[in-house]
Amino acid sequence: MTPLLRQVLSQVGGADPRINEVVTALITHLHAFVEEVRPTEEEWTAGLGFLIETGRMCTPERDEFVLLSDMLGLTSAVDDVNHEGPEGMTPSSVQGPFHSPAPARELGDWISHGPERDRAVPAVVHGRVTDCDGVPLAGAKVELWQASDAGLYDSQDEAQEPGNLRGLFTADADGRYWFRTIRPSSYPVPTDGTAGRLLHAIGRHPMRPAHLHYRVTAPGHRPLTTHVFLAGDPYLGSDAAFAVKEELIREARPRTGGWGMDGPYEEIEFDVRLVPLRPPPGVPPSARQP
Repeated sequence: MTPLLRQVLSQVGGADPRINEVVTALITHLHAFVEEVRPTEEEWTAGLGFLIETGRMCTPERDEFVLLSDMLGLTSAVDDVNHEGPEGMTPSSVQGPFHSPAPARELGDWISHGPERDRAVPAVVHGRVTDCDGVPLAGAKVELWQASDAGLYDSQDEAQEPGNLRGLFTADADGRYWFRTIRPSSYPVPTDGTAGRLLHAIGRHPMRPAHLHYRVTAPGHRPLTTHVFLAGDPYLGSDAAFAVKEELIREARPRTGGWGMDGPYEEIEFDVRLVPLRPPPGVPPSARQP
C-alpha cells in the first residue's frame, strides 16, 4: 500500500459501514489500476471526459451509463452475484437501457400495432408462471418489451407509437399467459455515443441476438427480470451485452392455425419459475410480505 493510498483510506469513516466498505474497495482498486496502467495526464483527462460525455447523453428514454455497463459485462456480473437460487428457477438476465412502463393488456392481445405488423413474421408467445416446485402463480404480472423486426424500440422509432411492442399481462388462475406479437430481430446497440465508440476502439461488434425482455412479479416471490433468446440467431455466442444463458434460448416453431391467428406464424413457449421469498426467522410463511 502506497503512502498516498493509506492516507486516502484513513479518511473513510462514515456512519454507514457498507458505504465505507464499498468506497474503500473502490479506492483501492482504482489506485491499483493507476499503478498498473500508469496513465498519462492526457489519458486520465480523456477518461474523465468520456464519463462526463456519457452522463450528458442520458435522457429519460436512453441511459448511456446502463448501456456502457452492459457492454463491459458489468451488468451481467452484478446480476449473477445477486440472483442465485434453487435448481429449476428461471435465470435472470440484464434489463437493458430501453425499459419503460408497459401498457396493461388483456391475455391474447397484440402488442404490435406499428408498421412492423404488416411486414414481420407474426408470433404467439405463451407460457406459465409457477414457483420452483411447479405450483401455478395465479395473477402473476408478466411485463414484456421488445424491438421490432427492424431492431428498433418504440423510443427509437418515430413510426412506432409509445407503448408499441410492450405489454403488461396478468396470468390466469393456472398461471398461464399469452399474447400476440411479431418475431424480433437481432440488432445493434446504439453506436452514436460513448459505448459505441468504446466498442469500435476495442474491435467489438455491437450486435445483440433476437430476444424478448421479461419482468415477472408475484406476491411472496422474488421479482425476475430476464430475456427469451431465439434459437439459431448468429449472435447467441457473442452478445454485445453478455446476457445469453442456455436456459433462456427457445425455438420459434412454425405453425398454421390456432391461437386466433390467420395464416402462418411462429410459436414461442416460455415458462417462468419464480423463487419464493424467505420470511425472516420466526415469521410464518403466511405472514410474509409480498
